[in-house]
Amino acid sequence: MPRPTPAGLYTSGLLLLTAATGAIDAVSYLALDGVFTGNMTGNVLFLAFALVGVSGIPLLNNAFALGGFALGSMLGGRLVRRGHPVGLPVRSGWVLGVGAALIFTLVGAWAALGDLGPAWQITLTAVLAALMGAQVAAVKPVGNTDITTVVVTNTLANVTRESRLGGGRQTALQWRHRFLAVVSMGAGAALGAAVLRVGDGPGALAASGVVFAAGVATLLVARRAQHHAERADAPAGALAVDQLATR
Repeated sequence: MPRPTPAGLYTSGLLLLTAATGAIDAVSYLALDGVFTGNMTGNVLFLAFALVGVSGIPLLNNAFALGGFALGSMLGGRLVRRGHPVGLPVRSGWVLGVGAALIFTLVGAWAALGDLGPAWQITLTAVLAALMGAQVAAVKPVGNTDITTVVVTNTLANVTRESRLGGGRQTALQWRHRFLAVVSMGAGAALGAAVLRVGDGPGALAASGVVFAAGVATLLVARRAQHHAERADAPAGALAVDQLATR
């Protein structure tokens, strides 16, 4: 059985993070305050509805979700920085690892608090949205534009518009990545909703955290595999210089 390639591992990690986004959005929408933490398109629409007086839409919650996502994305961009070669930078690994730990911290806090009041709901929503924003910035250097991990509207448009029926010529790899991204988001949302039906919010968020952590672990394995592959392909002289430089 062939060993997974770094590219394949990166794809698997991104798909797991996409599924985690769907699961976390299910938790935030169904168990918190009817707000998305990863899908900002929905929040922009909800915010607009609320601003013109549509009842039953939490204006403040949507605003905090949008603000949290934007803040997380900015902080993630600052921490990860730009100009990296294609792959997962060390800083991205740290951002994602802290994000996974934060999810389980929130699970513990939610379980300890029990039923959350409006202020706690807004706080939890904002923190989860910030985590989603930071995650996007962290995986950007991987360079797979077909799997964005947080939104699949454009992905669905591409997989259909660039299909043969749409007159396009997408490659088999592009089709597979785009199709699996849409499926992963839906599967994650179904997981979150299913756990909520038989359990509670903290349990569903914990399940989401497990998927998120699996995605982070897979990306770290991909980074290690890429590093080993690059060293194996490097000339002996370059390896010697590299070894001297790291002493």
